[in-house]
Parts: sequence; structure tokens; C-alpha cells
Amino acid sequence: MKKLENKVVVITGGNSGIGLSTAVLFAQQGAKVAITGRNQSSIDSAVKTIGHGAIGIVSDVSDLKNIDKAYKEIHSKLGKADVLIVNAGIFLAAPLVDFTEELFDQVSDVNFKGAFFSVQKALPYLNDGASVVLTSTALNEKGLGIAAAYSASKAAVRSLARSFSAELVGRNIRVNILSPGPIDTPIFARGGRSKEEVDGSKNYFASTNPTKRLGTSEEIAEGFLYLASDASKYVVGSELVIDGGVKAL
Repeated sequence: MKKLENKVVVITGGNSGIGLSTAVLFAQQGAKVAITGRNQSSIDSAVKTIGHGAIGIVSDVSDLKNIDKAYKEIHSKLGKADVLIVNAGIFLAAPLVDFTEELFDQVSDVNFKGAFFSVQKALPYLNDGASVVLTSTALNEKGLGIAAAYSASKAAVRSLARSFSAELVGRNIRVNILSPGPIDTPIFARGGRSKEEVDGSKNYFASTNPTKRLGTSEEIAEGFLYLASDASKYVVGSELVIDGGVKAL
């Protein structure tokens, strides 16, 4: 039997990378999938890739009106959600001395504020017993030069899962965190970085990983499937780390 048969799933940032791989896997497991993202063309492409009647909606999680509009549209088409994957995020890095207020606001508005209100505004559209999973990072407990704002925003998300779980346990809504290590996704190329910069970052993260490689988005999708399904129904307010050993070794 498929693990998400007839479950309604919403995935923010589901139009590329980890989010897209997760959407593809969930659809294969019987879910009715809705994805959001900020770019219409990538949404259209992702919906074709996912198949199985998936729908896609352009929505920027840093804009609360966008979040409201997206949830209302998804609800009108698919009904209440059984699974919410809060995956939309950005990675912007720069030395501390060069990090501007604009960069800080971009990171915090998407990764922290966006995650907070993506859950809050979903509450009227979630079934009791739903599973909510927020994407954090293996860097949420590590110090990494040039990534202070990013790491801090994802540590905040880790904290949110605990507080949200305590508040929503009465509805039997489970809130958990998935923390990937370095994964080979398009996030490395965002922010107008050159190919040389992208390759340098990938090589650096691969070299510092005990496995000496980057993870794949498909490997992370399997972790999301576990947390979304009844296989993890006794997992509440917890963190699943899939990082090739970065945090432990």
C-alpha cells in the first residue's frame, strides 16, 4: 500500500531541489500534491515533472498576503491538508564585515518569518492529526564563517518546531524538523553566483563531509516521507538529521 494514499500535501518551495524531489516521491506514494514557489516558469515545469494531478501556485512566503491566498486556493481545489512541508528557504552568504541589512532581511524574511507564518496561516486548513515538517539544516548547531544569518535563521526554525508541537499537540498535529547536510541542489547557484563560486562551494562542502560527497535531494525526500507518514506517528517535536555525518563525526 502507498504510504500517502489520498493524503493532501502542501510543499512550500516545491518547485526545485529538495522540495521538488519530495513532491515527486509523495505523488508516487499516492498523495494529492500542491506546491508553491516564487517563479511561474519553474512552478509550471515542476508540476509537469511531478504529474499525478499536482497543482502549483506562485507564492512568496515572505509576503503574508501571498501565504493566505495560496492556502485558500489550495483548499478550494484539494480540501484540507494532511501534510505540510515548510521547505521554502534561501542561502545567502558573505563575510560578517560585508553582510548588509538587506541581505539579513532577505534571509530572515524567508527562512524565519516565512516558516513561522507558513505554519500559523495553515492552521485553519490542516486536518487534526496532520504532520508538519520544517526544513532546517545540519548547520543549526555549528558555527560556519560567512553563513551566520542563514545558520541562525535555521536554528530559529528548529526552536519553532518545539514550540509549535507543544501548542498543537491537542489537535494531534505533529511538528518535526528535517535537517539536511550539504545537498547538491540549485540553492548553491542562487544570488547570481558564478559557476566557479558554485563549484568551489560544492567542493568545499563535499571535502568537509565524512562521506566526501554531497547528498542528493532524493535521499532527503525519503526522510520527509518518513516524517509525513504514519511510520513516524510517535515522533513529535523532534529533529531528523540526514547529513552524511557532518554533525556527529
